[in-house]
Amino acid sequence: MYVHKEQLYTRFEEIAWEDLGGGVRRKIMAYGDQLMAVYLEFKKGAVGALHAHPHVQAAFVRSGSVQVQIGEEFRVLGEGDFYYIPSGVEHGSLAIEDSVVIDLFSPMRQDFLPKE
Repeated sequence: MYVHKEQLYTRFEEIAWEDLGGGVRRKIMAYGDQLMAVYLEFKKGAVGALHAHPHVQAAFVRSGSVQVQIGEEFRVLGEGDFYYIPSGVEHGSLAIEDSVVIDLFSPMRQDFLPKE
């Protein structure tokens, strides 16, 4: 099952995984027009390729550690750390160990929704 727009409550175990390949998978946990929350798992060594998008993004490292690049700056972040990505700024990541990251996007990412 996939979450529906403005679904008020979501049970983690009821949401389907989307395998993105390369040791990355995600679940879209909640969204409306102005906000989207995404749960991501990265296997050690998995890469979030450099990219940019018009959405503002904030992320929380729930577990593990990731090397994050925002613009030209690199940081290694661990459990409990956050990062913020302004609109249009190139960014990417590398999982130093198995990791879980929670991403928040504003506005929501239409391109993440399942194709009907």
